[in-house]
Amino acid sequence: MNGVRLVIVVPCYNEEEVLKETTRQLSDVLARMEQEGKVAEGKILYVDDGSKDTTWKLIEQLSESHRCVAGLKLAHNVGHQQALWAGLDFVAAGDYDAAVSIDADLQDDVNAIVEMVDYYNQGADVVFGVRRERKTDTFFKKHTAQMFYKLMRTMGGEIVYNHADFRLMSKRSLKALVSFPERNLFLRGMVCMLGYPTASVYYDRKERFAGESKYPFTKMLNFALDGITSFSVKPLRLITTSGLIFPGHYLCFGGVYWRRRNPRLDFATHFCLVYRRRYPDCRRSDR
Repeated sequence: MNGVRLVIVVPCYNEEEVLKETTRQLSDVLARMEQEGKVAEGKILYVDDGSKDTTWKLIEQLSESHRCVAGLKLAHNVGHQQALWAGLDFVAAGDYDAAVSIDADLQDDVNAIVEMVDYYNQGADVVFGVRRERKTDTFFKKHTAQMFYKLMRTMGGEIVYNHADFRLMSKRSLKALVSFPERNLFLRGMVCMLGYPTASVYYDRKERFAGESKYPFTKMLNFALDGITSFSVKPLRLITTSGLIFPGHYLCFGGVYWRRRNPRLDFATHFCLVYRRRYPDCRRSDR
């Protein structure tokens, strides 16, 4: 079995506090897999999403001191999903076999990457990293996340429960993903639509190693709305049904109002009066 040419894609936004430790842990995992023959070549691709701190400077330094580190700098801040998309698109166009996407904060277990590569070698094109529990989340985040997953399933969206963006994707699944014309990105929903063989790796999520979360409530809400509106037709059907029901209610209420004010007039006369008042310049033409 030939080793995999693997790239670990890490989107970064103001991650100067954690980047050195992230590099140490990820490079150790790659070195271990190379020694075991699972990986022929391993790379870490940091995607700097317009950071305002020294993140990019650190990436440049790390690329000089670690042969496995490379960097991709975006012109400005475009958001986590777009930054991740840029990294995956770069890998899809390169001479690599697979990519693993993971956040820089080290909450996801880097050792799960080894098991992901094993599943890839067994024929899986997409391997999801799934959290066993959400013990490290706050009460609010834990329950809002559960509500989101349940709402997505109710709306008909296909996503993996307790899976974020920690996953392995093969070359062909990457090419299929980047061919999507989507602009409001919801990658965890898009990946599930590809239809390639999948597997799941379960792990315990850790506390953030350093720094602070880049997903405040407003960003989480907008992200959830993108997911619901992009991957379910039920909201559109609800809006269409409402658009048909409410005008009917107004017509009925208007008919009742006119009937009470003009009890001797029938419905057809009511309609003609409303029409004449709405379009006073219209005249009947005799044939």
